[in-house]
Amino acid sequence: MARAIERIERDIAALKEAIRAIATELQSAYASYLNTLGLAVRKQLILASYHLCTQGYPENFLHLSLNQRQQLQQAIRKLGQVASEQLLTCIKSEAVGNGTDGTDGTDEGDGQDRGVTSSSPVILGTSTPEPLTLDTSNPIELAKWQHNLEEVMQEILKKLSHDANLLLQKAAVLPKKLPEPILAAAAAAASEASAEVMPGPPNLLNLVIEIENEQQSEDSELTQIMAINLRLGEIEFADVTLSSERRQIRSILVQINKLGREYQKKHRERAIAEAEAAWRASWFE
Repeated sequence: MARAIERIERDIAALKEAIRAIATELQSAYASYLNTLGLAVRKQLILASYHLCTQGYPENFLHLSLNQRQQLQQAIRKLGQVASEQLLTCIKSEAVGNGTDGTDGTDEGDGQDRGVTSSSPVILGTSTPEPLTLDTSNPIELAKWQHNLEEVMQEILKKLSHDANLLLQKAAVLPKKLPEPILAAAAAAASEASAEVMPGPPNLLNLVIEIENEQQSEDSELTQIMAINLRLGEIEFADVTLSSERRQIRSILVQINKLGREYQKKHRERAIAEAEAAWRASWFE
């Protein structure tokens, strides 16, 4: 029985090494992806702003002076630059450790051999999350890291869209009568029954929304809204390099999931073997 447990331990150690190696590959793939995504986001933000100013609200844009237009364009480029830097910060501040801390690389199934201490990605306007540690030999922690990274990417795009809409509203391109809560909830409103999504250019929300009349609660009016709504899927679709790098990430995740299932299986086998040994050790006639 002791030999069986030792064999399982060796299998687990080999799996841990394989998972560590592929975790490094995943980090490298995401680093490249986020760099490409940052460039693509800046480009798509400018294109979306162009369509909104020239097709959504051309009259409002024409009312701006040359200096005002240039200031608006410069501010839009600045927003894109900041978002691009935030995307790169994601992978740097959420760096994957090597899963070792000077131990022999074995564990007890509870993720004790920890990697580099890292902080979750920080988005401007949010509080700094508590530091966390990541064991890259543990597929469960690796999956959580990947999921957190994807969520932060979506939050950055969401905040960028919101900030760009506020900027366009302050510049009097977007109608002043639209309150900020309407802009903030524009993307969510697309799924509501009171909103009808209309076809249009990518990364723009073009819909008709029903707004209640504040003075007459029973009355409401239909208002057409065009606002920036950067979507990761549409950004990837428009960029061949970015979509290729996303496919590479998916391929790596398939490998991690496969190793993760084997990892869980081996831990289960070890627990059973140890329980059987403990039963025999305590049994007496």
